[in-house]
Amino acid sequence: MAHVFVMDNGACTIKAGYATGKEPRQIPNCIIKAKNERKRVYIGDQIDECKDRSSLFFLLPFQKGFLVNWDVEHQVWDHTFGKECLNITCKDTCIVLTEPHCNFLSVKDATDEVLFEDYGFASALRTNASALSAFGYLDANPDERCCLIVDSGYSFTHIAPYCDGRVIKEAVLRISVGGKLLTNQLKEWISYRQLQVMEETYVMNQCKEDVCYVADDFEENMAIARKRGAANNILRHYVLPDFLNVERGYVAMPGDSHDGEQILKLNHERFAVPEILFRPSDVGIDEMGIAEAIAYCIMTKCPEPVRARLFKNIVLTGGNVLFEGFRKRLETEVRSLAPQLYDVRLIQADQPITDAWHGGSKLAQSAKLKDMVVTKADYDEKGGWRICRERFDN
Repeated sequence: MAHVFVMDNGACTIKAGYATGKEPRQIPNCIIKAKNERKRVYIGDQIDECKDRSSLFFLLPFQKGFLVNWDVEHQVWDHTFGKECLNITCKDTCIVLTEPHCNFLSVKDATDEVLFEDYGFASALRTNASALSAFGYLDANPDERCCLIVDSGYSFTHIAPYCDGRVIKEAVLRISVGGKLLTNQLKEWISYRQLQVMEETYVMNQCKEDVCYVADDFEENMAIARKRGAANNILRHYVLPDFLNVERGYVAMPGDSHDGEQILKLNHERFAVPEILFRPSDVGIDEMGIAEAIAYCIMTKCPEPVRARLFKNIVLTGGNVLFEGFRKRLETEVRSLAPQLYDVRLIQADQPITDAWHGGSKLAQSAKLKDMVVTKADYDEKGGWRICRERFDN
C-alpha cells in the first residue's frame, strides 16, 4: 500500500502526519487575521509568525461541529499538504481522515470528492476520531473486546460504544458542550465583571487552559470562593500578555507583584466553567451531563451482555479531559449512577489531544486497513460517492 497519511481533521486543530512518524503536527484549522497586520493572512500554523496575538479574527471551516466552509478548508489543507508544511505527494499517498459522528451526507460526499478529484489521493479512508481511538485502545489491550470512547473536543462531547471493532451506531450520543463553548462562557463572565475580552478568543482560551479545573464538590468550592483573604485558596490572578515582554499569560498568586501588568482576578470562574460539562442546564442547555449520558448510553442503548465490559473500559480523549480533576469527578459520578454489580474504570488516554491520530497510526500498520479504504481506481470505476458510502458508512 502507498504511504499512509493520518489526518485527524478537528474543528479546532488538525493533527496530521505520516503513520510512520512518532507524533503528528498540530495545525490550527482556521485562517487568522491580526488587528495590527491588516494585509497579512495567517493560514494554520503560520500564526506562530504573528508577534501580536491580541484581537485576532478567525475564519473557521467548521460551524457547530460540521464542515461548512470549503473555501477556508481548502486553503488550510493546501497549506497542510504543501511544501512549507508537511510536503505530501497525494498521488502516492493513502489518507486516513476523520469526520464527526452523524455527519451530513452532502458533507461526506463533498469530502470524498475533494480527496479524490481535487487532491488525487491514491486511496482514502473516511472515519470517526473515536473509531481510531477505539482501535488503538483495543489493539493495546487484546484481552478486551469492548470500550466506550468519551471524546470531549472543541465543538461537542461524543460518547461512542465499540464492540469487536464496530461502533454501536444507535447508542452514540452527543452533548452540545465543547471547548469553544467553555471559552466563550469564560469570555462573557470576565467581560461582564472585569474587563472587555470578547475579542480576545486566543488569549482567553489559553487562560481557560491555564487556570480552570473540575471541582470534586461544586457547592463546597463555591463556599470557599465566597471567603476573603487567606481563607480563599481558589482565587488566582492571571497576568495577561502584552506581546512585548510577556508572550503568553500566566497564573500568579494574589499576593504577587504585577507592576505595570494587566491582570484578571479569577475566583469561582475557575471551576464554574468546566462544570458546564457536567451540568449543561446551568447555562440553559437542556441536555444530560457527561456522567449521566455515559450511564444512559450503556444502560439504555447498549445490549445487556456488553454493559459490564463497557463500564470497565471507559476511555477519555479530547482536550477537555485535561482539566485537573476531570477524571476523578467523572469516575465518582459514573460510579454513583452505575449498578453496583458492575466495575467502573475510567482510562485517560496518554495523549488525549492526539489519541485519535495515534490510533490511526496503529491502524495504518495493520492488515485491516487495505480492506477499509477506497482506491482512486475504485472511485473512478464504481460511481464515486456510491462506493464511498458503501465502504465508509457501513
